[in-house]
Amino acid sequence: MKSMELPLFPGYLFCRIDPLIRLPILTVPGVLHFVGIGGVPAPIDDAEMAAIQRAVRSGLRVEPSAYLDVGQRVRLEEGPLAGLEGILIEIRKHYRVVVSLSLLKRSVAVEIERHWVTPLGVSPVHPYLRAMTA
Repeated sequence: MKSMELPLFPGYLFCRIDPLIRLPILTVPGVLHFVGIGGVPAPIDDAEMAAIQRAVRSGLRVEPSAYLDVGQRVRLEEGPLAGLEGILIEIRKHYRVVVSLSLLKRSVAVEIERHWVTPLGVSPVHPYLRAMTA
């Protein structure tokens, strides 16, 4: 078995800037453009970014994951990420919670213990995911 470190969001740099003075950043080699809507830079939701940062700092295994539009939403009630909400998935008999950045349509999956989660209402389940309920 080989362990590798990979970027969670390849090709993206996250920063806080004044959108009115973005030109100097666009002149940095390698910077192509800002993520936005209709040519206007759009901010990442603060709660989503905080959830990603918390997942990374938790010490749990975190890996890039496909963005999910559907699936069982859950809240972690126990463990180092208690209070975090995401989508529960199962991969090779290991459970993960997917936390997403909606604007980028990107996600990360954090490995968790199954008993840490509580379902948040009923939602349709993506056919490729096996949703877990209490």
